[in-house]
Amino acid sequence: MPRTKTQEIIFTIMMVILMVYGMVVYNISLDMGSLTNKVFMIALGELWIMGIVAFVIEFLFVGKLAQKMAFRMVNPRSDRPIVVILAISVMTVCLMCPMMSLIATVLFKGGFDVQIVAKWIQTTVMNFPMALGWQIFVAGPVVRLIFGKLFPVKEVNSQQVTA
Repeated sequence: MPRTKTQEIIFTIMMVILMVYGMVVYNISLDMGSLTNKVFMIALGELWIMGIVAFVIEFLFVGKLAQKMAFRMVNPRSDRPIVVILAISVMTVCLMCPMMSLIATVLFKGGFDVQIVAKWIQTTVMNFPMALGWQIFVAGPVVRLIFGKLFPVKEVNSQQVTA
């Protein structure tokens, strides 16, 4: 997990890219009626705008709020790390999914019209299970694996520690 502000930015960028790309692929395939090779290319075109929006929302607002919400349920000092990670991941999806679904609804599903609320609710309901599964089973583990390789935690050898 990130230990510095620079690491936090890098971690967030990595997570945003993987989450947004996965969700854009999912939404385009829903709109087209199937997942085809063309969907992967189209998704790259939408990645940059949704990625920038997601980064700003996550980095400025959701990241800290998700942690606060998670820490009401788990204790990072006493609970197993995986439990803490899962709690933060779930809270992040609970906050990000409705926000990003609203932005996607406005940008890609007809803008602001009389059906905006209905479209937003439907988009959120369709996105939430995918976002949660993608975060817990794909994006989260992949990003943590890569991030751990880029920024390994230096372990203190107990024999080197003197009182």
